[in-house]
Amino acid sequence: MELTASSTGKEIEPLAITIHQLLNGLPLTMRTKNSRGIRIEEGQVLDFDYTGPVLEKVLQQGEKTGEIPETGPYKGIPVVVVPLIEENEVIAAIGVVDITQGIYSDIMEITKRPQKEKEEELP
Repeated sequence: MELTASSTGKEIEPLAITIHQLLNGLPLTMRTKNSRGIRIEEGQVLDFDYTGPVLEKVLQQGEKTGEIPETGPYKGIPVVVVPLIEENEVIAAIGVVDITQGIYSDIMEITKRPQKEKEEELP
């Protein structure tokens, strides 16, 4: 599979479905820099021409963000979006919708805490 900044929603479907399954079915959105992308929920592709405000922001800024969108189908629900960077260029953005209302994100943070505490205790 070749992924470029212009890959379409249909072209990125195999990767998006794989990530969706890896995340135990959490809703997933993904788009490339030059083409709108894909939206997946409960194992089903809902849209092959999707974009959202947080995907757009990450494409522009090139940095991971976690926030609550004020518009779109995931308005009011926490999302985490990361850039996919190749040769110092953002070519895509991948987002996970935390339908657990933040519990998923909290668990991820909690599981990091013991490691952080151990690192802080080292001389």
